[in-house]
Amino acid sequence: MRQATRDALRDSLMNRTVLVIDDNEAVRTAFEVLLSIHGVRTLVAGSPGEGLATLAREPVHLVIQDMNFQRHATSGEEGVRLFRAIRASRPELPVILLTAWTHLETAVELVKEGAADYVAKPWEDARLLTSVRNLLDLQRAQADMQALRSERAAARSALAARHDLAGIVYASERLHVVVSMAAQVAQAGVPVLITGPNGAGKEGIADIVQANSAVRRGPYVKVNIGALPDDLIEAELFGTEAGAFTGARARPGRFEAADGGTLLLDEIGNLSASGQAKLLRVLQTGEFERLGSNQTRRVRVRVIAATNTNLRQAIREGRFREDLYFRLNVIELEVPSLAERRDDILPLARHFLDADLSLSPDAERALLRYGWPGNVRELRNTMQRAALLADGPMITAAALGLPAVPGVPPAPEEATLDRDTIEQALARCSGVVAHAARDLGLSRQALYRRMEKLGLKSTA
Repeated sequence: MRQATRDALRDSLMNRTVLVIDDNEAVRTAFEVLLSIHGVRTLVAGSPGEGLATLAREPVHLVIQDMNFQRHATSGEEGVRLFRAIRASRPELPVILLTAWTHLETAVELVKEGAADYVAKPWEDARLLTSVRNLLDLQRAQADMQALRSERAAARSALAARHDLAGIVYASERLHVVVSMAAQVAQAGVPVLITGPNGAGKEGIADIVQANSAVRRGPYVKVNIGALPDDLIEAELFGTEAGAFTGARARPGRFEAADGGTLLLDEIGNLSASGQAKLLRVLQTGEFERLGSNQTRRVRVRVIAATNTNLRQAIREGRFREDLYFRLNVIELEVPSLAERRDDILPLARHFLDADLSLSPDAERALLRYGWPGNVRELRNTMQRAALLADGPMITAAALGLPAVPGVPPAPEEATLDRDTIEQALARCSGVVAHAARDLGLSRQALYRRMEKLGLKSTA
């Protein structure tokens, strides 16, 4: 073993505690010597009872346990009971099983139940040390991830205590940044441009801006420009006078309705050229005329615009005014797609269900594997449909009925899995690679390959 490799191994194992439970004194001594050389604090126990007592009073990071504790015993039943007792008291604790070929099948079954690894007697020191190192490294990563989640939860709670978040549900850091900025800029009173794909939650961000603005007690008017015929958009926004066109009656538009409050213009990229000119004037001066009228009216409105259109591209193509873009884009809030903030999927899915319904583990895996091209809107519809189709209080993957979307893989491709995604899956599955692979929709071999590329060595 090269010196650099030995140093890296020692750094990974230093100041960690491993509990060895084996009735054979020679085996316990061998482990003490092997692990202590590499800086591991090693505790030993000669029986299941002694091991569980040690575990109850000592800070242990990993357990190595035998499968048999009585002379001539070969069934492995004592090892099974010990493993299940450890899992019951410390479900997050990685356990390596010491096995012989006589009860290899039992060890494999326990791996399915959550054992981190099994090592056959007589063991290879290098193989054992690699397994111990990888499990301890993973445990550190899980602890760091849990600390990060706690920190993020505290940040969300602190933000909610200071601002009205309009009932938004999220857990991802990506959306937390957007929500924080929306609450921060709300008081400024300047126009806000919210961009992002359809169904990603742009209206929810607009609600946060309005709820924390100086005009939050004023009217809040929403208009979806994309849902209006081109020839009616201006009339809808600015109002009409009687006779302005055939059948026209005198009525105020959305700007007048929103006077003293907030106007949300959704799908602003669909506004006509003449409508853009009038909107620019209102933003600059607060003045406009109804269709068919020469009377200038004045309003004071906080404008929030939202779009899934690439407005810079629209400017290059002559479909959107550059001066209007910069007037609207004093503050831009970009809402990421649901696929880019996967930590939000399960909290949102649970939020869309009634309190008496819950998600099965296979349903959770299916939700996390799916690409969500329709974003939050598609997730909401999926959960509503599943609630209607569910046979009982538990929503299963079958009830979700998730379709295969052309161009969107039902499971993440191996090449797209980043380190955080894999570490999160391993954390959810207590370090069991086979379970994490299933969670990610990959074969175990594919996950091993990706872990190797990212420097996350496998434990099997």
